[in-house]
Amino acid sequence: MSKLVNVVVVCCMVALLASPALAQEPAEPATPAAAGFSMNLGAAFGAGIVLLGAGFGIARIGGSAVESMARQPEVAGNIQTAMIIAAALIEGATFFALIVCIISG
Repeated sequence: MSKLVNVVVVCCMVALLASPALAQEPAEPATPAAAGFSMNLGAAFGAGIVLLGAGFGIARIGGSAVESMARQPEVAGNIQTAMIIAAALIEGATFFALIVCIISG
């Protein structure tokens, strides 16, 4: 329980300390090319995180579905349908996040 309290306290402190930093005026980059590079780097980093999350999610769905089909072969069709729907929803969210990363970069 104390670990949970510590995590909540740290999250509250981070949230309170972040607001003054966000209120500052943005610093002007030395050159316009430097600003573009940092934005592109951030978009690429965000896209990478999105793709990693989607890959882990779909892999977990696939592994769990195959394991369930092995345990109960008679419901394999229902499991496969549910797996495909869940994977399609994950891919839809992934494409949306990638488009946001590309537009912001």
